[in-house]
Amino acid sequence: MADRDGIATHRAATARSAAPVMAQVEVIAPHIKRRLSGVTSTVIQLVPIQARSLGITTIGPGLPDHLPKMRWWQVFSLLKRPRSGRKRIWHARRNIEMLAGLVLKSIFRAPLSLVFTSAGQRDHTRWTKFLIRRMDAVIATSSKAAAYLKVPSTVVMHGVDTDRFTPPKDKAAALKALGLDPTQNYVGCFGRVRHQKGVDLFVEAMVELLPSRPGWSAVISGRTTVQHAEFEQKLKDQAAAAGLADRILFVGEVPDITPWFGAMSLYIAPQRWEGFGLTPLEAMSSGVPVVATDVGAFSELVVEGVTGNVVAREDLPAIVACAGRFMDDDAARQVAAEAALAHARANFPLRREADGIRQVYDKVWAGRGA
Repeated sequence: MADRDGIATHRAATARSAAPVMAQVEVIAPHIKRRLSGVTSTVIQLVPIQARSLGITTIGPGLPDHLPKMRWWQVFSLLKRPRSGRKRIWHARRNIEMLAGLVLKSIFRAPLSLVFTSAGQRDHTRWTKFLIRRMDAVIATSSKAAAYLKVPSTVVMHGVDTDRFTPPKDKAAALKALGLDPTQNYVGCFGRVRHQKGVDLFVEAMVELLPSRPGWSAVISGRTTVQHAEFEQKLKDQAAAAGLADRILFVGEVPDITPWFGAMSLYIAPQRWEGFGLTPLEAMSSGVPVVATDVGAFSELVVEGVTGNVVAREDLPAIVACAGRFMDDDAARQVAAEAALAHARANFPLRREADGIRQVYDKVWAGRGA
């Protein structure tokens, strides 16, 4: 999920793990970046599932201590094969991680196979293309991302923790626990507060929709960095000028975003650009219909007219129209909510993502990589 809310909760709730026994480790999931991101969330959610049937460890900063984590001094152990005799897989998700794996393999002659997961939906730079061409296998997180790759790839879409993101048993109680009004319906927009994420489009839509719908309010949650503080303040001023300061709520970055998804009655993902974008999945898994722009993998996640709507990027009138229909029709919203929940559980559980990645690993080990 973008700088993922809830990662701090995972980190605070766990104890420091012991250094792994490297002879048993066959997969390395590097995380060579301190700032939390969607990649961080992916590693945090997937590695524990993968570890149930695979010797896997992480390396790098910014990850919670409950994950298996090799120490930097153990890097020397990568120069030897694990006990299984197979080459270890170095599964990179960033350029710096591809480079690190390439250095280990090409310069230090570590017996590694290199796998890269690409979520980007843009023409890659020459440097990125150079690195990708040297991977043994490439995974794309969506069909759109695969279209930008100039090498063979396997599409393995991200999944969602359907046990964590699930509808609350009592929505009124869930709202009250978050300090929200249990008599109101809420529409949410979660993620980093910045222009790229389309938060201004969300605020503009709410300024148009809420005055004639007194039973609805809006929630914006996410981290605002220093360089985007002015952007956020302008949005708060816009809400206040419309007389909606008490109904367009900026709650900031929360320790755990999970209950906030379940407390919503509608979710809007108004991004202008996105690599993949997990929030629509998290909303649907929480039993919430979604209105999303056609960026990232959103059109591959949301079933048009069934679990919500997908509209053109920056199409504010379409966002307003689709959101307004859901806000005005309780029955249609409930049908979409039930369809969204069933769709997420059937097609996007984390287990399916882990299985798809494992199939790529097995092909690499069988000598049938890219």
